Parts: sequence; structure tokens; C-alpha cells
Amino acid sequence: MGKEGLLFHYSEDLSLYAHIYHEGKNDKSYEFLGAHFIDDEGRDDVVRFAVWAPNAKFVNLIGDFNEWHEFNLPMKRISGSGIWEITVQGVKVFDAYKYRIVTQNDEIRYKADPYAFHAEERPKSASKVYDIRNYEWNDLKWKNRMKKIDLYNTPISIYEVNLSSWKKHPNNANYSYIELADDLVKYVKSMDYTHVEFMPITEYPYDGSWGYQALGYFAPTSRFGTPKDFMYLIDQLHQNGIGVIIDWVPVHFCKDDHGLARFDGTNCYESVNEEKANNIAWGTLNFDYSKKEVVNFLISSALFWHDYYHIDGIRVDAVAYILYTDFSNPNLKNEDGTNINKESIEFIKKLNTKVYEYFPNTMMIAEESTAYPHITMPIDKGGLGFSFKWNMGWMNDIIKYMNMDPIFRKDHHNALTFTMTYAFSENYILPFSHDEVVHAKGSMLNKMFGDYNNRFKQLRLLYTYMFTHPGRKLLFMGNEFAQYDEWDEWSELSWELLDFESHAKMQAFVKDLNKLYKKEKALYEVENSFDGFNWIEHENAKESIIAYERIDKKGNKVICVFNFTPVDRPAYPIGVDKSGNYSIIINSDHNRYGGDTKRNKYFRSIDEPIHGKDYRINVDIPAYGGFIIKRKIK
Repeated sequence: MGKEGLLFHYSEDLSLYAHIYHEGKNDKSYEFLGAHFIDDEGRDDVVRFAVWAPNAKFVNLIGDFNEWHEFNLPMKRISGSGIWEITVQGVKVFDAYKYRIVTQNDEIRYKADPYAFHAEERPKSASKVYDIRNYEWNDLKWKNRMKKIDLYNTPISIYEVNLSSWKKHPNNANYSYIELADDLVKYVKSMDYTHVEFMPITEYPYDGSWGYQALGYFAPTSRFGTPKDFMYLIDQLHQNGIGVIIDWVPVHFCKDDHGLARFDGTNCYESVNEEKANNIAWGTLNFDYSKKEVVNFLISSALFWHDYYHIDGIRVDAVAYILYTDFSNPNLKNEDGTNINKESIEFIKKLNTKVYEYFPNTMMIAEESTAYPHITMPIDKGGLGFSFKWNMGWMNDIIKYMNMDPIFRKDHHNALTFTMTYAFSENYILPFSHDEVVHAKGSMLNKMFGDYNNRFKQLRLLYTYMFTHPGRKLLFMGNEFAQYDEWDEWSELSWELLDFESHAKMQAFVKDLNKLYKKEKALYEVENSFDGFNWIEHENAKESIIAYERIDKKGNKVICVFNFTPVDRPAYPIGVDKSGNYSIIINSDHNRYGGDTKRNKYFRSIDEPIHGKDYRINVDIPAYGGFIIKRKIK
């Protein structure tokens, strides 16, 4: 019996859990730390609270259930550990709570629960009790399908989404998870994407951070509803054949005082070395990977989203900031003058090892911007063990090229050809992400050179090139219908543009690209070697033309031809292996997509060798045109 009639007690059986946690071996520490409903003689209002605050002098639990009384729920330190716990009766789902921590210097700190499953909606900052158990999933068919799929031998086309700004209500209020489970799911399915990727949904205080400065690593943001509402959204996506990837940030966290910063009055989650702790680049705090409890916290978070939310992959943000000491602080070097963060590399290896151990069919995706080697090589072969890596080099080169006056493109032809010197060095995803369409960078449409009409032509050309280039695909929301303005996180996408023919036809083009990509095995089946790719024409810098073959496992081919100038190239010779008739299966310049070509032509082979091939076809390539051509089989 606690003070003032409040019932609470302390557990007798948690020392082993605490010991395992401090050893860094409690992979699912979310089952132990945080607020958990427990069975207690048939009662459904008993919750055990546990928190890591190793240097605290005292810890009290405060919340709705005790009217925020500062002293009547004193927590008890588990013997020999840095973990405090208490079990309380009379607690309800959605009760708000915090930990009142007294530091060794008698400073009082009010902290949200790092392991909370739910949180108050900003600007409030307390955690909320939530029973995360017993959601009735209906995605067994999807899960069984995923067990049978080889991720390296399947089409992956990702639609990247910011949930705050995909669509909004007329009063500018956010769509809820439940509303998104209707509108977003229907849209993604209609566009034939294979996956959605949500920008960070781990609870975060400031909308303008887009979720990249998080605090609640076990709580989907309350901006859009409850945890089970988010489960429902994922469930609906799975039932409609769409995978779910979440963006996740294990490199740093924000300094908001109710969060992880100086949690018990000392640097718990961040390094005690202030230079290592401070992320100068973003004004945040770096996680300290030398602490077993912190590594446990992060790995448990990655496992948690798979375990309770059935996600299909994690895109790990800012991996370069994890790998290198001086990315977050230019002055930070190792004692020997090098800048490779050995502790963080071990963390990444352990992270990927543990995630695959529990969820072998998931994707671990590195957003990594440097030439650090073997990001996607298995750990036992000297790599970091990620499934995929964003191909930032290709993205930067091709955007710079497409922004260039075509007169000068002949002098930068290597922007089209150099990519193939490293295309198979990693398992790549080709991203045109949110980062490319914000902060005065302009929209994808406005990155293209020239007038309004030619920008549309070139954007369709670019997307054709992207969908035929080795690597999986990612487009940020709005890119698919050529959003005119750059992305504004405070407003919904410019859906009214679909009333204009040019934008509606661009959307139809991306939809058809997705369909064709999923249909043609040559475009995705062999992505890891030159067995799936062969140059036909790569030396015609003067006319800025390239052509190549994509090849499936059985040797079937499609031919990809591109003209990056505003000049028509009639009867352009392309070498082919076999005689017969060849047809265009998608044409970026077709008038159904807003181009000038009214009817796709068939090409009969000519018995004249070229490009090392025995036959040739003569192809009329329109200005800024991209084709995919296939031999007709009778």
C-alpha cells in the first residue's frame, strides 16, 4: 500500500533482466523497460514502470494516475543496476506520465519515458500509457509471401512519403493514420509502387525537423493517431500488396529537455566527452555507441518496429555521420589522426546482425553519401551488412547533367557512362528523395533545363533512364506528377496540378513505368553484375546518345535508347543480336504522356553488323526521347 491509498509494489524478479541489459544482450529491452500492463490476479489496471537512470539520486513516477503528485510513487533501484522500477494499480490506457528524477546535484528533471509506446501530442511532452499488445493483424498472406521472395531478385519501386504533407484537410489539419489507410493505400496501389517509405515516424517534437530529430524511439508520432492506428495503416498496405519501410535515425537526437539529453543529470545516451556528444552540424546530440545500454536501446528499437509493426525494412539515416568522427564535428579525430569511428562501425555490424537474426527477410538500407567500401557486403566477408545503399553519386551526377544546357552536355558525357564503373560495387537504390526538392533546390521538374514543355520531356526521359538503370527505384511524393514548386512540409502536395494535362500525363507515365518495371524481368532480375547489363552505344558524346541492354537470368533482353539533346535523330543505327521485328514497349515522347510521337513504330532488323552485333535496327529517336525496345516473339 502506497501513500494516500495508492497501491504500488516493487518486483522481486527483475535483477536478471537488468543484468542482461547492462551486458548489452537484451535485444528486446522494450519488453522490460518502459510501461507494461501485467497480469495481477485478474486486474487489468496494473502497470510496471522501469527506467534506466544510472546516476540518479532518486526517481519518482508522476502522472494522471496519481494527479501528478511528486512524491507518492517512489521508484526503487533494482539491486546492482542503474534501472529503477515500480508497479502501480489503477492505471488506465492513455494516462500521461513522466519520471521525476533527482540528480546527484539535487537538480530536478522531468523526463518522458525513453521506452514509451505512445506520447502526448506536441506541444505537450509527457509519455502516455498504452497497451500495445493484441492487435489483430490480417497480413499473414503478405508475410508468407515475403518469406519466399529473394529481395535481390525482385522489383523494388519505393514511394517516399511525408505523412504531414502528402494530403491535408481544407483547414490544413493532418490526415490521420486511419484516413491515410484509405486514401494513401489506394493511391500507392493505383500507381503500382511496390513499397512506401515513411519519413521518420518515431515521436519528435518539432514538425520542421521532419522527424529526423527524434525522441520517442518506440512510439509512432501521435500527430496522426494511436499506435494501433499506425498498425492499421501498415496492415492495410500489406493487404494491398505494398511493403513498408520506415526512416530511422540512430545517429543523433534532439536536445529538448524532456527527452534523452542529460537524462539523469549526466550524459547517459550521449558521450561524457562533450566534443563527441555534440553534433555541431545539426545542433543535436550524438548517441554514444561505446555504452552497451545505448546500443541495446537502438537495436531494440530496430527490432521493435519489425516485431510490433510488421515493417518490411528500415532506411538508416545519415550513415556517414555514424562512420566518420568528423562529420558531426569537424574537429573530432581519433588519436592517430584518422576519422573512422571504430565503435560506431561495430554498432552497425551488430545492428544488422541482430535484425537479420530475428527478421531475415527484411531490408536494412543505408543512406550513405561517401565512398566508404562494402556497405552492402556481408559482414563475414568484410562488409557492413546492409541490404541496400542509396546511390547518391548517380543521383548527384545525373541531376547536375539534366540541369545543364544541352550544348555543353557533350563535354560531360561521363555523367552518363561513369556510373557503370561502380554500379555493381554495392546493392543500390536510385533515389530522387525529399532531400533533392527542398531548401531552394527546386522541384524535379525545375531541375530540368529549358522551357516548360522541354522540362516535361526531359523529366520523362530522366525517369525512363532511372527505371532502366541498374538499381532499385525511389521517388519522393509529388515527383510522380511533376510537382512544380519545391516541397513545403507545411502544406499538402499541389494535387490541383493534376487538372492540367501535362501533369496528369506525367503521372500516367510514372504509373506505366512502374507496371513495365514489374513486368519485365530484364529490368530487375540481374542487378549485381554485368550479366544483367551490356553497353550498345556509350561513346557518342557529340550527340549525347547512349544505348544499352538489360538482361534477365535466361538471357532475354530489352534495349534502352536515350537522346539527351533537343535534336531529333532519325534512323539512328542500334546493334541487335537477332533478326526479326522489334517494337517500342514504352516511349517517353509518346503523346499519351505529353510528347510529340503519335504512334510507336516497329523496326525490322537489317543484316548489317554494328556495335559488335550481327544485325541493326534503325530507330527514329525524338528530341529528349527515351525508349525501351523489345524483340517481338511470334
